Parts: sequence; structure tokens; C-alpha cells
Amino acid sequence: MKIFISGGCKNGKSGCAQKLARAQKPNFGSSPDALFYIATMRPVDSEDDERIARHRREREGWGFTTIEQPVDIEKILVKCGHESSFLLDSLTALLANEMFFPDGNVNENATEKIKDGLLRITGKIKNIVMVSDFIYSDAFLYDSFTEKYMRSLAEIDRVAARNCDVVLEAAYTSLTIHKGREMFEKFRGHNETVL
Repeated sequence: MKIFISGGCKNGKSGCAQKLARAQKPNFGSSPDALFYIATMRPVDSEDDERIARHRREREGWGFTTIEQPVDIEKILVKCGHESSFLLDSLTALLANEMFFPDGNVNENATEKIKDGLLRITGKIKNIVMVSDFIYSDAFLYDSFTEKYMRSLAEIDRVAARNCDVVLEAAYTSLTIHKGREMFEKFRGHNETVL
């Protein structure tokens, strides 16, 4: 099953996504390379380092093999078996990495590159959970770069949602099912410890 999950910061998305990805692993037996965490965050400050350390602690003992893939997301297809279960966390960080370079340059084609990569991935991989951040509800006016980033993430989120079987929204540690309710409820019924 392909699952897209979005929501605001600190609403339980990552924990939920980890449980969902892990629940898909039994389909692949006991192979040590059956469960991959695709880490896209490229840390830029101590807060990012702390978040990464926290996520690693949360995954400890869960059987995830972590692959750092901050750009060129389609490369996971050559690094991992297609019959594995994947957790891609997150599209938000992936876009920041692809769009904004440390030297201050901006890649205007980042959105298309990521959308193409996601289409390749969802066309080959059977089980994946993709995480994104809902960043669209602030009422502030932003500079043109931030506006471009937000519009780009919205495009990427739509492609991910369209190509997933299930679309979930996390808010205050509860889930709203926007797409694939029957499939998700059946999956949850077979994996009662998931959520």
C-alpha cells in the first residue's frame, strides 16, 4: 500500500508513519533489508541535529535501515529492493534541499525533478509511506522565495496524494482519512497495534 501523510509540525506524523511502514514489513518475512527509512533532512543548525537524533532514537530497535537521500530521490530504486517497505521522511526537506543551494542559488526546476522522481518511485515500489508538512495555513505575507517554495510543495503533495492509495492528515495526534478509507481500515484491522 502507498500512503501519503501530511500535517502540521509536532502532530505525530513521523511516529504514525513509522508504525505504518513497519506494519507493512511482515509481508516481506524476516529479511534485514525489508524496511528502509529514507532520510531527506540535511541539517543546517543544532535544532535540526536535535530533531534527527530524536527521530533516530524513536526508530531504534524497529528494524529500519536508514538511507540518507537528501536529493535525487529516485536513486533509492537502485539502493533498495523494490519489494521492501519504505518510509520517506520528508517531502518538505527534500524540496528545500533540491530548491535552495548553500551558495544562495535557487533551482527553479526542483519541483518538476521531484515530481518525476516520485512518479518513478510510486510506479515501482509497492509499499511506501511518504511524509510532508502542512505549511499552508499561516496568514502571513511571505517573500517571493517562500511563496515559491510553498506553491512547489503543494504541487509535490498533490502528485504524491494522487499516486498513493491512502491519504491521511495528522492533527493533534489523530488521523483524518481523505482517500482510501476502506483500504486503510482493512489494513488497520489486520494490524491492530498500528494506530
